[in-house]
Parts: sequence; structure tokens; C-alpha cells
Amino acid sequence: MTPCPPPDPARRRLLGAGSAALIGFPALWTGVRAAPAAPLRPTPAQTEGPFYPLELPADGDADLLVNGTRRLRGGQPVMLGGRVVDLDGRPLAGARVEIWQCDGAGRYHHPRDRGGVADPDFQGWGHAIVDADGRYRFRTLRPVSYPGRTPHIHVKLKLGGRELLTTQLYVEGDPGNERDGLWRSLRDAVDRAALTRPFVAAADGLAADFPIVAAA
Repeated sequence: MTPCPPPDPARRRLLGAGSAALIGFPALWTGVRAAPAAPLRPTPAQTEGPFYPLELPADGDADLLVNGTRRLRGGQPVMLGGRVVDLDGRPLAGARVEIWQCDGAGRYHHPRDRGGVADPDFQGWGHAIVDADGRYRFRTLRPVSYPGRTPHIHVKLKLGGRELLTTQLYVEGDPGNERDGLWRSLRDAVDRAALTRPFVAAADGLAADFPIVAAA
């Protein structure tokens, strides 16, 4: 049998130093812990405006193109939807998304807007409940301009009786944006992009994706 070589003193000193280092720095045993993910950037808030309904319509569902037994004719229908999450990216299931906007002639269902003579075929306001995955969806009209404003849709987010966000959604590429004071007030490019979304061709009109991030 070949005799074992005598222990190498230098190697023994090296192993001893390595063991001491591992004892002194436990992170070398377990690996460096990953830093927590940075919070998401919240969707910017904007003014509610003067035409939030004084009375909510009897038909207040997520299809604004059908108002009770009436159906809107004309205009460009839009499927509007997205995900609603908190600052950590968790779905805000059960939250309530509300939208309201003017009709195809630029009139709101509100007495302060030229007597409130908006098209009765257009619901004008609706709500959707966020599902378990954080998603919501509306069927509505591509917004149009009216004196002093570029096309926009008002959006409000509520959860458990609390209002988490009020803002406005704009149409990417609309020529009226650059002339609109509220749109221009979004000086940060990231905030502007968050509220200015593409309305793209879809099977039945247009589609727009509007993700919402809000502190719960």
C-alpha cells in the first residue's frame, strides 16, 4: 500500500483561513440576497373636471354604447381595458374603475354642459370591477374634442370606499394634444406616455390598453 503523503502545512493554513472567512461572513455560505424590487411608478393623477355625473345613469355597466334599450349609432367603438395593480405589482382585485366622457358631438350628460343635452343613446358613464388577475374592460366611444379640450376619457379608481386615483386618458397622436393645457402639464415624458395611449385598429373598431398603477 502506498503511504499517504504528509499533510501540507501551507494547504492547511489556506483551508483554515477560508473556513474562518466563511464563519465571519455567512453571506458566503448562503449567497447574497437579492435586493427587493423597486416600487412601480404610479399612474399620474389629473383633475376630475366639471362634468362628473350629478346622478349616475340607471344603466351604469361597462358597455357605454348601449344605454338601457337604446343603442348608439355612429362614431368609432373602442374596447378599452388593462390591468390595475398596486405599487408592488399585485392585482387590485375588486377595485372599481369608472369612466365618463362626452358624446360624439362633444356634450356631457351634465346640466352645466350646455343644458345637458347629450345623445341619449350614449351612456356617458360606466363602471367595471377589476377581476382576480387585475383586469378590467369597457366598450365605449373613441373620445372626441370639444371647445378647449383635446379628446380624452375621464378615469376614476376606487377600492373599499376609498378613491385611489382620478385621471384622464388621451389618444396617442391626436393633433389636439399639443394645444391642450392639461396634456401639456404632463411635462415628464414617462407620465405623458402613461396617460397617452395608442388607439389601434381592432376587429370591431378600435382597441386601447390602459394599465393603471395606484397605491392601495
